[in-house]
Amino acid sequence: MAGYDRVDPVIMGHVLAQHRELHEQLTAVRHAFSASAGTQPDRAAIVHELLGTLREHLRQHFRQEEAGGFMEESLARMPRLARAARDVIGQHPGLLVEADRLIAALPTGPATAGEWATARDAFESLAAHLLDHERQENAVVQDGYNEDLGLG
Repeated sequence: MAGYDRVDPVIMGHVLAQHRELHEQLTAVRHAFSASAGTQPDRAAIVHELLGTLREHLRQHFRQEEAGGFMEESLARMPRLARAARDVIGQHPGLLVEADRLIAALPTGPATAGEWATARDAFESLAAHLLDHERQENAVVQDGYNEDLGLG
């Protein structure tokens, strides 16, 4: 068992695995957006599927956070982090709405390069918001354990 001021390796492994999966999904979507229509004629279907998978991952991840999980452990160790944790959790609905809007606005068939560029820019905006959210989440966990997890 980890000491009071040490990160529980199970929790750290869980955090790292979820963040690694998020980064892998973002990379997969980025690659799908960058593929040219000539080399990937079903790009619209692929991007839709990948973004749907990403959205479901986020929904599950957010549900776990809201039910307690590693953030709750950080708060038990340092109650002063309650506001930061509330702020991070409060971002969840907006991030899901942003993902839903992106999915709804995606081209569903043949589209112009400009339409794909607009969709790609909206994705990059979502990705930036997700990575910022992840950094804030990491800060709460790290502060709660008073240890740098190397996730910055």
